[in-house]
Parts: sequence; structure tokens; C-alpha cells
Amino acid sequence: MQRNWLILPLIFPLLALSSFFFFFFFIFLNVHLKFPFISSPSNNLTIIHQTNQSHFSLLIGILTRPDNYDRRHFLRLVYGIQSSSSATIHVKFIFCNLNKPQHRIFIGLEILRFNDIIILNCTENMNGGKTYTYFSSLPTILAAKYDYVMKADDDVFIRLEPLALSLRMLPRFDLYYGFVIPCSSQNPFVEYMSGMGFLVSWDIVEWISRSEIPKTRLFGPEDKMVGEWLKIGRKAKNRYTEKPGMYDYPGTNGKCSHELIKETVAVHRLKRWDQWLHVLDFFNVTRELKAF
Repeated sequence: MQRNWLILPLIFPLLALSSFFFFFFFIFLNVHLKFPFISSPSNNLTIIHQTNQSHFSLLIGILTRPDNYDRRHFLRLVYGIQSSSSATIHVKFIFCNLNKPQHRIFIGLEILRFNDIIILNCTENMNGGKTYTYFSSLPTILAAKYDYVMKADDDVFIRLEPLALSLRMLPRFDLYYGFVIPCSSQNPFVEYMSGMGFLVSWDIVEWISRSEIPKTRLFGPEDKMVGEWLKIGRKAKNRYTEKPGMYDYPGTNGKCSHELIKETVAVHRLKRWDQWLHVLDFFNVTRELKAF
């Protein structure tokens, strides 16, 4: 009995040391998982697991600016309540380098809380190469590759399930998808896909990252530049224009606009809150709240 009492003073320090070790390990693991896109690049890409042949993966990158806090939080609600039975869809916000002290702190909080931001190595711009940096960086900064990658504006409402259904039977290779310009055309080969929201298959993402063609054509309307890259590189032999399912908000852009329809995949040019209200009400996004 006396011998057991002599051992007790040794046990308590060991228990305390073990608790500290497990606590430190938990914090380290948690922090590591919170920062997958601003840690060191990974070249060991894996394919996101597909449950069956018709199921696919899609990354939607919303190109926006660090100061657009309210818009980002609103879009988190808009996309956070949606899901798809046809696809694994991840929505991320895309910035260039953060240069202001307040951005480092406030956006750092967003990363810790939501883990939905990708920070690119570029200077913030609209038609000066940000879209190129977005696509060309993905193979080296992502830990997994997707079947499709989409570039979208932050003034577009994308309905994830209709988007997934429209993609389900399309090719997974050499694909270019969106709203073809000019607005009156139904021919996806005539020009290029509107910057409201267009996507390409992963093989095109890899081609953009290694080809010299995009590097010489960075400045100008970003959606038009992407169309030129693919034309010169003889890429995107599989093209699909989602009309009338993608369009600009009624009355905002001539022939690119029409009234809201139930078959909508994406509505663009939502610049004002009353326009967002109209769209969300039309599609009854709060229908699950029976009391409303």
C-alpha cells in the first residue's frame, strides 16, 4: 500500500504531459486542415472520388475582391443551402495577393471559419490576367483535381442542381461550356463563352497551366481572351451553350437578357439587392421553411 502512494506523484506529471501532447497534436491537425490553399503547393494531385460514372466533381471559383465582405457572406448563404445529387460541387472565392493589413486579419478570420478562399499570386485586376492566374495555378495549388472547373462572377446566381443536370451527360474531356457570345447565337463555336460563368474540363485547365499561348494574351476582356486561347490552341472541340438557361437579368443587357424562367441555370448582372430579392423569390429558395 505504501509503495502505491510513492508511485502516485510520478503518475500525475505523466498524465499532464500526455494531455498537453494530445492538445498540441489536435491544434496542429486542425490548423493544417484549415489552410489547404495557402500552404505549400502540392504536385501530388488525386482525383476526387466518384461514386459512379454519371457522378462528377466541379469546382466553382467566384472571382471577387477582398473588400466585398457583404457580397461574400451573402453568397455563402445562397450556395450553402444548395446541393446536388449528380455532382460533388465546391464553391470557392478567388483573390489575388492581400496587401492591406485589414485584409490579412479579416480575411484570415474568414479562412479559419469557412475555408472557402483561394489566394492567388497576382495583383488584383479584372482584365489583366487574373482569370489566367486562376486556371493556371490550380494544378499546383490544389490537392485534388476536378472533372470540371468553373469561373464565375460574384453578381451571378447559379442554381447548382440544374447546372449539374445539364453537365451530367456531357463529355469530361476537352469541354468548354457556358453562355456563348454573341447573345443572339446558339452556335457554341462562333465566339466565346460569357464571363458570367463558364467552365472547362480538367485537361484544359492543365493545358492552360503549361501552354505558352495564354501567356502572350493576358490583357483584354478575360472571357474573350479565354476563347482566343482555345481557338489558337485548337482546344475545346466539345462545346455547349446553355441557352436559354443562362442569361442576364431581365432588362439589363439587351438580347442577353430575358424574363426569369423555371429552367434557369444561372442569372447574371444582379447588381442590386432588389434584383436578388426578385430572383430568390421567383425560385422560392426558402420553400423548406413551411411557416414562411
